[in-house]
Amino acid sequence: MFFQLYTNASNHYLTEIIFNMNLSLENKTPTIEQIADLLTEIASELMTSGAHTMRIIQNISRMAEKFGYYIDLSVFQLSIMMTITNKADQSQRLTIIKKTKPLLLNFTFVSDLSALSWHTYDKNLPFDTVKHQFTEIISQKRMSRWLVLVLVAIANAAFCGLFKGDFYAIGLVFVGTLTGFYLRQEMIKKHVNHLVVFTTSAFIASLISGMGYVFHLANTPEIALAASVLYLIPGVPLINSILDIIEGHILTGIARLVNATSLIVCIALGLFTAMLI
Repeated sequence: MFFQLYTNASNHYLTEIIFNMNLSLENKTPTIEQIADLLTEIASELMTSGAHTMRIIQNISRMAEKFGYYIDLSVFQLSIMMTITNKADQSQRLTIIKKTKPLLLNFTFVSDLSALSWHTYDKNLPFDTVKHQFTEIISQKRMSRWLVLVLVAIANAAFCGLFKGDFYAIGLVFVGTLTGFYLRQEMIKKHVNHLVVFTTSAFIASLISGMGYVFHLANTPEIALAASVLYLIPGVPLINSILDIIEGHILTGIARLVNATSLIVCIALGLFTAMLI
């Protein structure tokens, strides 16, 4: 009995020690380098997922303020530069530059990361919790590429129907979009230049959709041809470029506008080449 009491007391003491050790680790103050790395990683993920510049700055500034830091953030098309300064000791300052990833739209990430910034600020989340939740967000499984492929093809075919295209025109647009978007997915996977990707995808989609002219399959072949490349229109970069310019981020806005304009020119070039054939 004495041995059992001694064992229970020892186990209780050991459990208390482990709990105190975990508590001290959780309350350990993160370094300025750790905070800077996390904030630039979040900013880069927001930029890649399709957030406009002001939203990125607001979210990152909100989180930095909670951790006790000021930030100066500059968002560019291909990189992010951030200077972070300790509020309590302004001599503690760090500047970090991070290269952004290619644009891969994911509004779920944008929404979840914005919510994380508010939870960090309102609920006073510790650094380790924020880092863990960020890792969980970016580790979410994306929608199946095959499901996206079919849904994009259906949506583009529906556009043809809205523009009064007949049944054959809708079918041609569906097949053309299915083929063009699949080719786009494969080329992006192989890291082909995005301008080449848009030109080739537009050419293939419009070439297949334009078969109504060759084989006289539709009464509205011109609608099929016009609707065949609508799935490639860079709507998000165009909207973000206008928002950035309006909000005063002129350099980033112009860069996004030039990039979106380049994509539109590539789409037109692919469509024009198919029309010539």
